[in-house]
Amino acid sequence: MKKTDRIFACVAASLSLLWPVANHAVAAEMDLGPLEPLIGTWKTEASGVDVAPGKEGSAVGKGVSAVEPFYEIRTFEAVADAVNASSQNLVAVYYKQEVFREKDDVKFHDQRGYLIYDKENQMVYNTFCIPRAACVVAEGEAAAKMTLTSAPRGVAESSFMTENATTESFSMTMDIGENTLTYSQNTQLNIYGQAFPHTDSATLKKVL
Repeated sequence: MKKTDRIFACVAASLSLLWPVANHAVAAEMDLGPLEPLIGTWKTEASGVDVAPGKEGSAVGKGVSAVEPFYEIRTFEAVADAVNASSQNLVAVYYKQEVFREKDDVKFHDQRGYLIYDKENQMVYNTFCIPRAACVVAEGEAAAKMTLTSAPRGVAESSFMTENATTESFSMTMDIGENTLTYSQNTQLNIYGQAFPHTDSATLKKVL
């Protein structure tokens, strides 16, 4: 069995044991709007593509576009509702994203966050953090296909990142189908003294 298959088999087995049966009941009780089809586990249907700035000493060179084919596994779980400032009613879907290099199965990106739905105002928020001391909040109009963009104060990062690899903006387009999820995103960086559009795109299929 290929290592990629073993990784996914282990993740799927763990999810089947730990996945709370109540989760679907919680999802049924809350109106998740366009986020409803996401509940479950997803895996890339074909290779995704990551275009990031090359590191110092890399084959492509520092700051040059480094193209990396990848596969990923995402899980989505309905978790809670909330009220902001006594007037904004929200429901939240927690998600975990793990991304692996296709060539050697090494995980190179880990992301945890929430997709949040505001039914009254028909808005969706993507609020997430990555283990680089950086977090993002992006927002947009709710729809099966939607584009979420960071607001002027939508990025939080460490002082090191601000000085060396700051995120200036983030945008993401998601197209949510019954069993497919396609996305493309652009993280606009300023790194190595220059602007760089760090992009990712992939199509995922629901597997659990």
